[in-house]
Amino acid sequence: MHEESELVTGEAVVLDLRVAKLASRALAMALDVLVQFALLLTAAMVFTFAVPVGDESLFLALLLVLVVLVMVGYPVVFETLSRGRSLGKMAVGLRVVRVDGGPIRFRHALVRGLAGFVVDFWALGLFGAVAVIVSLCSSNGRRVGDFLAGTLVVRERAPAGALHAAIVMPPGLEGWAAQLDLTRLPDALALASRQFLARFRELSPEASHALGWGLAQQVGNALGTPVPPGVPPWAFLAAVLAERRNRDHARAFQAYAAQAQAQAQVQPMAAPWPGAQPQPGPVAGPPPDPPTPPSGTPVANPFTPPS
Repeated sequence: MHEESELVTGEAVVLDLRVAKLASRALAMALDVLVQFALLLTAAMVFTFAVPVGDESLFLALLLVLVVLVMVGYPVVFETLSRGRSLGKMAVGLRVVRVDGGPIRFRHALVRGLAGFVVDFWALGLFGAVAVIVSLCSSNGRRVGDFLAGTLVVRERAPAGALHAAIVMPPGLEGWAAQLDLTRLPDALALASRQFLARFRELSPEASHALGWGLAQQVGNALGTPVPPGVPPWAFLAAVLAERRNRDHARAFQAYAAQAQAQAQVQPMAAPWPGAQPQPGPVAGPPPDPPTPPSGTPVANPFTPPS
C-alpha cells in the first residue's frame, strides 16, 4: 500500500514521493527479522562452545549483549552505510529518507534503531503491535521511530513507464549536443534526469523549474559545460540524454555490422573424409543493413534555441 506524499525540500520545493505503507514495510521488516534471528542463532551456537561449561551467568550476559547489538546495530549499520536501506528494504525497494526528502545520517538511523527496539517492536512494542497501530494512525505510515528521528520510508523503485519514457532531441540543439563529452556523466545522475523528464509536466510549474534547474546544474557541472542561454532545463536534460542514447545506438549498430561482416566471411568447409573434395562455402557479400532506429516524435512546448 502506498500513496503520494508531498515533501518539502530545503529549497522549499514540493516533491511527490510514493510513501511506503504497512504492507511493504511489514514485508521488509519480516526479511530483516529473519536475517537478525539467523545472526543470533549462529552467535548463540558459537557462544555455546566458547563459554566454559557451567558459567551460565557469563553466557546470559553475552547473549543479552548480543541481542542488543544485533537488534539495534543491524538496522543502524545498514541504514547508515547504505543511506537508508537494510537488506529487507533493498529486497522490497524501500528507502528511509528525511521528512525533507534528503538522505539520512547516523543519528537518524540510531534514533530509529533504538526506538524500534524499545518502543516499536521488542522491549515495549508487544512484538510490533505499537508500530502497527502508530503506522495505521499516521497518514504517511510512520512509526514512533520515524516521528522521533524525523524520517519517512518511501518506495525507491520508479514506475516502469518512468524508466522507459521516450526522450527526443529538442530541435536546434543537435550540433551543440554532438560536441559534448558524455563519458563524464554518471549513470545515477542520468537516471535521475530521465525520471524527471518522465513526469516534470505533472509537477507544479515552480517545482518543475526548481527541480529541473537543479538537475541541469549538476549535469552541466559533470560535463563541464553550462546550460546554454535561453534553453529551458528540461530541454537541456533532454538534449544530453537523447545524444547519449543516440551514441549508444550508434555503437550497437557498429557492433551489429561488424558481427554481420564476420559471419559473411565464412571459410570453405573442410573435406568430410579423406579424398573428398572440399565443399565451397557461401559467397561473401556485403553485410545487411543495420536496423534503423525509430524516429522521434515532436517535442511539446518548443522554444527558440540559442544562436
